[in-house]
Amino acid sequence: MSTKKVTIQVTGSGILQDDVIMLGERVLKALKIPSGRPLQLQFGSFRREVTVIPVPRYDGLRINQTVASKTGLVPRSVLSISYRSASRTLRLGPYISVLVSRDYPDQPDRPFGSITMFCQELVNACRKKGAYVSFFTPEDIGAVTGYMKGWVYDDGWKKTVLPIADVVNNRLTSRKLENKPSVQHFMKEVKSLYGTQTFNEKFLDKNEVFDALKSISTLKRVLPESHLLKASAMLKTMCNRYPVVFLKPVRGSLGKGIIRVSRQSDGSFLTLATGVGGTRKQTYASLDKLYASMSGKMKTTRYQIQQGLTLIDNSGRPVDFRALVQKNRTGKWSVTSIVARIAGGSHYVSNLARGGSLSTVKEAVAKTQLSGSAKASAYAGLHTAALDIAKGIEGAIPAHFGELGIDLALDTSGRVWLLEVNSKPSKNDNTPLSESKIRPSVKAMLEYSTYLAGF
Repeated sequence: MSTKKVTIQVTGSGILQDDVIMLGERVLKALKIPSGRPLQLQFGSFRREVTVIPVPRYDGLRINQTVASKTGLVPRSVLSISYRSASRTLRLGPYISVLVSRDYPDQPDRPFGSITMFCQELVNACRKKGAYVSFFTPEDIGAVTGYMKGWVYDDGWKKTVLPIADVVNNRLTSRKLENKPSVQHFMKEVKSLYGTQTFNEKFLDKNEVFDALKSISTLKRVLPESHLLKASAMLKTMCNRYPVVFLKPVRGSLGKGIIRVSRQSDGSFLTLATGVGGTRKQTYASLDKLYASMSGKMKTTRYQIQQGLTLIDNSGRPVDFRALVQKNRTGKWSVTSIVARIAGGSHYVSNLARGGSLSTVKEAVAKTQLSGSAKASAYAGLHTAALDIAKGIEGAIPAHFGELGIDLALDTSGRVWLLEVNSKPSKNDNTPLSESKIRPSVKAMLEYSTYLAGF
């Protein structure tokens, strides 16, 4: 189905009737749109019967002020337009909405806090592509069917009433918000009523990921042994099998609450725990005492116990890798970027929130003790593993994902291991480019959204 780009021009109510739109003659002919007969104009959930009047030597689309206010479109928006003769539907779009955790209406320059730059970048990308984007929070999901409140950019951020979009990118960073009945109802309702596609529908927890991938024979090689910690017997089994194990909150993020357990030569066990003030050390005479010390935490937090790995390091600082894997313009998984993350001086986790730093894969592996051949093949091995893991998750977990942050590691022999998968990869982790450039991650998100919207 062919599309054309048009600039939306809003006219006064007295100039154009509500049920009439004006469209450039060349666009009309190129898309084989009939004039003078009723058609269905569609923008997201907005639908209205209109008659099209052709305008010579004009490439835009003119709509009445009253109609424009019901679409939420800002004047001079550039959008793609397509026509389906079978349903006599004239579609404007693609229209994308991003569901964010919170907004700050009293900060007009930074209404989305730390992700405002990402939001602005997406607006710029949409303008170049001929798409429309809005941003909304769980609080904006309204009682009026087919509409909601949301933010758009028009020489500054403003909040307005909008139709439901063709595509929703779920960027919620809180499980509590995502599990709100109103949010869950909204995502189901818009899919059934308007065919809205929502991607990154849900959070992943660590145990869910490893359990799902265990059944895929081609991925067994990259999976460290992992189990849900339910009893002291499992702790003893793993600590007898491996000199180091990690206890990770199943629903944790940013390296919070991870406990490293190592067996000492005298039979005791040393734990290192990540906390607000840094790393806390503690020694336990036995695993029974260690397990007993965790019983309080385990009433509210489920832990995954995972095999410790002998990973590459830079001058004693552990190194791991974050691969951003996204769906592309044809709906297939592709690797957008892989960066190395080097742990901060006093930490054993590499998250930037814990003082870690970023590097290219090549620079990071160059400073390790890996063999020459392992260094040369490191990027290719990480790239292949990231793609295979994304495809594995899509096949094994019943949810719609459009981007995944996949944390990988290399051991001292150069073997690739999976650490964890994040279905809401941070938009603060990447080094920002200049305002005039669009990051590949933003471009990929827009291209996949365009594909989902059918443009």
